[in-house]
Amino acid sequence: MPAEASQQNPRIFVTDCEGPISKNDNAFELTSNFVPEGDHFFALISKYDDILADVVKKPGYKAGDTLRLILPFLRAYGATNKKIKEYSSNNILLVSGARDTLQFVNRLMPSFIVSTSYEQYISSLCQLTGFLYSNTYCTRLNMDKYEIDEEETKRLQELKREMLMLPLIEIPKNAQSVNDFTQRDQETIQRLDEIFWEEISGMESGMMLREVNPVGGSEKAKAVQDIVEKLEAGLERVMYVGDSITDVQPLRLVRENGGLAVSFNGNDYSVRESEIAVLSGNTTVTSVLAETFSRLGKNQVLQLVEEWSPSGLKKYCASPALRERMLGLYPKVFPQVEKITDDNRERIKRESSVFRKTVRGEAIGKLG
Repeated sequence: MPAEASQQNPRIFVTDCEGPISKNDNAFELTSNFVPEGDHFFALISKYDDILADVVKKPGYKAGDTLRLILPFLRAYGATNKKIKEYSSNNILLVSGARDTLQFVNRLMPSFIVSTSYEQYISSLCQLTGFLYSNTYCTRLNMDKYEIDEEETKRLQELKREMLMLPLIEIPKNAQSVNDFTQRDQETIQRLDEIFWEEISGMESGMMLREVNPVGGSEKAKAVQDIVEKLEAGLERVMYVGDSITDVQPLRLVRENGGLAVSFNGNDYSVRESEIAVLSGNTTVTSVLAETFSRLGKNQVLQLVEEWSPSGLKKYCASPALRERMLGLYPKVFPQVEKITDDNRERIKRESSVFRKTVRGEAIGKLG
């Protein structure tokens, strides 16, 4: 942990990983790699996850629990700890500037990664970037613990083929319950409920649904609370950077308690809960915001965003090297950085959702 961690009530930097730091969606990529037609299969489960977390609000369920729903199928198609680690290590795609940003921000203030990703991926990313693994919160997974027999493997593979025949669910705008969905989508949701919460939960592999606890939604919020308690700081001292539905609760927690909530190439869920929207293919913008936050606090970051320009950068950013890097990357036009208001929120949602697909690809960019 950096030296600043010992200071009383320090300012703290917390970031999600996939999106703000890397271009990956490791769970999607693992499913695509191990499960036949895994890209469509994962998209279906991810949409179902969004519905359970944000519409149905199923008791005991949180955003990001996709990472436990896919586990029986990954196991049925041969995934092991070693294979997950090897695949994750060999396929990390960092957002441009991410390694420098992590190292720079960590020198400024206590810095943490709070990610829904499996530990095999996060440990590999830390090895690549030099970030302290002990300053991360992620989903613990021991895949080798779960043994399933040939009959169960065959049944899981049959269920996967059936699920691939189901239509991809469309979530109606402002949906409050399953009754707001089309009849076809209600039937799909009902069938997925039966598959996961009746059939698979009764299998040996159903232990994965009960024992693996993805760090998403409320667990991310708990991680932020744990960080501030350990550092004897307040939530108003936290800058949190997120991009997806798994960040809704920590973004809201930080924002409602006076901290700084930032959406980095975020989707609708992230923009909805944030105060600043960043649309950038390079994380140097995050470094600039974090540098100002570490010295001057939230209000001056918001002022910087209001004056987002080379002159504003010179006024609020104290690091000459960082200013030079920004001007070198963007000699004519700075990337889009805006304060989110009631008047511009819907526009920013649209623009950010489109932009994130250019950075992370269409398949990953459209996931919740």
